[in-house]
Amino acid sequence: MGKELYGKYGMLAKVYLEKHEPARYWTLGKDLPEYLHGIDRQAQELFETIYAKLAVKDEYKKTGEFLSDVRKENEMRQRIEEQILTELVYV
Repeated sequence: MGKELYGKYGMLAKVYLEKHEPARYWTLGKDLPEYLHGIDRQAQELFETIYAKLAVKDEYKKTGEFLSDVRKENEMRQRIEEQILTELVYV
């Protein structure tokens, strides 16, 4: 089997399993690549869903002020990242 390529969240999940849940890591065996690619797909879907919900909230709406909008965008992405990590990666 060749070296698999995973996205950010698939790799984070792989490292987490190796370090914190080695039994589960080995139990997945041949299913590990499919599992990790699934994590990447789910993370992308969750990101898009949450982003769409947050983008319409007043606290994240664009103001036209560059620095303010960048800060809001970063806050929103950070919030989404935390949710992805707790719901998909570190479980």
